[in-house]
Amino acid sequence: MTQPDLFDPRQPYNGMPGFKVSGPSQEAAEKVSARVNYLQGKCLEALRAHGPMTADEIAEKVGETILSIRPRCSELKRAGKIQKTDARRKNISGCSATVWRLPC
Repeated sequence: MTQPDLFDPRQPYNGMPGFKVSGPSQEAAEKVSARVNYLQGKCLEALRAHGPMTADEIAEKVGETILSIRPRCSELKRAGKIQKTDARRKNISGCSATVWRLPC
């Protein structure tokens, strides 16, 4: 099943995973680019089904690694597809993490 394109071409990233500098970050973005729309779709589905969650909680629900899901949350935020809540919860490393939700 083909995933719908989640990005407007005028938005940052243009439907591609982002990276800050050339090198390992760019290589990782290129590696995941074939799955980016699928992973973004899984994030949105998880939030629809389970309500507000951290990126780590989303990763657990969809059976993906946190390293695959955390950047997708950043991309979805920039595209206006998800929003931060005022809540914070501890992530797997024990740090305070953003709780994401779908826009109202």
